[in-house]
Amino acid sequence: MEQRNREAEAALVFGPVPSRRLGRSLGINNIPPKVCSYSCVYCQLGRTKKTEAERRGFYDPEELVQAVRARVAELRERDEPVDCLTFVPDGEPTLDENLGREIAALEDLGIPIAVITNASLVFREEVREELSLADWVSLKVDAVTEDIWKRVNRPHKGLSLPAILEGIRAFALKFQGTLATETMLVKSLNDSREELSAIAAFLGEVRPEVAYIAVPTRPPAEAWVMPPEEGALLETHEIFAERLPHVELLMGYEGDAFAVSGDAEADLLSITAVHPMREDAVRALLSRDGADWLVVERLLSEGKLVQIEYRGNRFLLRRPGTTAS
Repeated sequence: MEQRNREAEAALVFGPVPSRRLGRSLGINNIPPKVCSYSCVYCQLGRTKKTEAERRGFYDPEELVQAVRARVAELRERDEPVDCLTFVPDGEPTLDENLGREIAALEDLGIPIAVITNASLVFREEVREELSLADWVSLKVDAVTEDIWKRVNRPHKGLSLPAILEGIRAFALKFQGTLATETMLVKSLNDSREELSAIAAFLGEVRPEVAYIAVPTRPPAEAWVMPPEEGALLETHEIFAERLPHVELLMGYEGDAFAVSGDAEADLLSITAVHPMREDAVRALLSRDGADWLVVERLLSEGKLVQIEYRGNRFLLRRPGTTAS
């Protein structure tokens, strides 16, 4: 029974993992793989087989909240810091119709709550209201031109870019927390000066506290996806900085400060389910768990982990649908 409870908790909560934006982030996986309204060409979780745009329930919200509470209690017993509780699942978090209820139920833990969303459903008033309960919200803005949006994000056919952009404006106008935006650049897709200037102009209306410019750092859904050249990144920063007070590049490696429980297999499978890990980070985690590389070799041979080479680095990630035992 204890093992089953641990597996259920691992499916809903992972980490903490090091986040370039949020410090040590305890991830909340409120969407199963890979339910999403987009099928972004750069997604680290692979292609979305069938995009969705209608909200529904996925997990029992009480079960999810209890899993988060249990993990936080465990980490506090070990004096492991948690800087943020982050809804960053295997899909689009706002597809969960219980998102607002779950955020409200976790507020008394006294830990800031973040939501990282692709913003595709923010045109809906109820989604904006639920997101407003969070302390920190990141909205994706990869394009403001419809053709480029469709090529980069490959959205559900029922979605409208003008409606999404208007929803972002409406949310930004009333949100009392910290608002961030993220623009993922893909070479030869959305990195032209014209599109970047248009994105910057839109973000200038939204006025996020920080506008992040990101590049793919983990294995993408499409093998041909590459980041722009360094010169193009510097140009992008210039274009954004002309319109926005705070612009940051997200290009660096997050590090290897992953939390451990003493169970190397459970730690690896829960983290790599939503956060592919570089080999050096895996070795550091194994060392802290008192385990060796044989654990990885066994999980690879059993098909629970897969190994991918990307831009000179080796990554490990969990194969979808596998269990911890």
